[in-house]
Order: sequence, then C-alpha cells, then structure tokens
Amino acid sequence: MATGVIKRLDQERGYGFIRPAGASEDVFFHSSALQGLVFDQLSEGRTVDFEKQPDDRDPRRSRAVNVRATAEAGPAGDGAAVQHLD
Repeated sequence: MATGVIKRLDQERGYGFIRPAGASEDVFFHSSALQGLVFDQLSEGRTVDFEKQPDDRDPRRSRAVNVRATAEAGPAGDGAAVQHLD
C-alpha cells in the first residue's frame, strides 16, 4: 500500500489526483475507488493510502484504487479527521 497527498480534486466530475510520497507524477483516482471515505469530504492536501493498478484506458499509466484514510486520520484510520468542504 502506498501513501500520498491529494493534489487536485474535481468535485463536479468525481475524480482527483494523488501525489505518491517520493514521486513526481500524480496518480488518477475516481470517487468509486474510495474505501471508507466520502468524496465530498475530501480536500486537497489530505494524506491517503492507496494501491496502484494499470489504467484500463492507458496501460502506460496507473490509477489509484482502494483509497483510504491514513492511520493518523483518526482512530484505526476511520477518517474521523476528514473535513467537510463548504
């Protein structure tokens, strides 16, 4: 499992990009990849854990799946520290 920071979000379209720790290229994620998180509660700069897999549309790229709150997010990583966007 990798760790990264959410760099960009498109709230209307339900997707975003994660910058993996120690990497220079962002990884795409769709709201359907979230596990125990609600897309509307995410914000840029949020640290998440995720897995990478080849993108179905372009196998040269990766996409994030199983995107979860990091352990420091709250008790047992339950996302308690996720803030609502207003």
